[in-house]
Amino acid sequence: MTAFDVLDPGPLLLIEDLGRPGSAHLGVPPSGAMDRASLRLANRLVGNAEGTAALEILAGGARLRARGPHWVAVTGAWGDVRTDGRPLPVDRAVLLPHGAILEFPVPDRGLRYYLAVRGGIGGADALGSRSTDVLSGIGPDPLLAGDVLVAGPVPALPVPPIDEAFTGPPLDGLVRLRLRPGPRTDWFAPGSMQALVDGEWRVSPASNRVGVRLEGEPLRRVRDDELPSEGMVAGALQVPPSGLPTILAADHPVTGGYPVIAVLVDADLDALGQLRPGQPVRFTRATGFA
Repeated sequence: MTAFDVLDPGPLLLIEDLGRPGSAHLGVPPSGAMDRASLRLANRLVGNAEGTAALEILAGGARLRARGPHWVAVTGAWGDVRTDGRPLPVDRAVLLPHGAILEFPVPDRGLRYYLAVRGGIGGADALGSRSTDVLSGIGPDPLLAGDVLVAGPVPALPVPPIDEAFTGPPLDGLVRLRLRPGPRTDWFAPGSMQALVDGEWRVSPASNRVGVRLEGEPLRRVRDDELPSEGMVAGALQVPPSGLPTILAADHPVTGGYPVIAVLVDADLDALGQLRPGQPVRFTRATGFA
């Protein structure tokens, strides 16, 4: 069944699910939604399995026309989302009539909206996932104006009778992220781990789905050479010669030669998907921090 016409994709409109983990040995990043918790919630609200493909909408600007009627749910970023000019509630299942136009503004909080439709976004899988990977090019292309999206088969589960799950908006100010030491702390000057935790960092506008770049006081490396490429994971804090860390995100390369000073705990990875350029970040020690 046809689900939506894309009238305007905004800065970046992608199909994402929970990705394709387990393919690093093939050189394939995990990809998937930057904010997995928001994707899961949107799907639960419309009765889908949590990993069903949905839309990831970066920074607003997108306009879609329903070929419905369709049950939908919007989660993640908070903004004045509208349907035919009327406010559309977030974190709630809503039945859109045929022809309704959805408009996503620049969010007031957070950076990425998630839009789930009952049945999911249909299409072909690539290595078991419908996720768009902007680094490797695996998966569907970023969506463009004029694209037509189809919905998958109606799931067996009904739309839940309790159709609202209030999670609160993404953090607008300081975000604290927990980390553990990485494998290459010896490449940095004494006290660098403490400097990382004590430092005041801000999200760089150059951040994307591959990595969230940070601005602040550079960390000092004691070695100028580069490592042979070694395996990388989402959440790894790579430090290039500039001394400014990059937190690897969903579409990160599976190998890299910059030393990793620390790694975020998995539960804090979703916060990366909602960090806005210029937003302050502080790190705290997680259990196991040495």
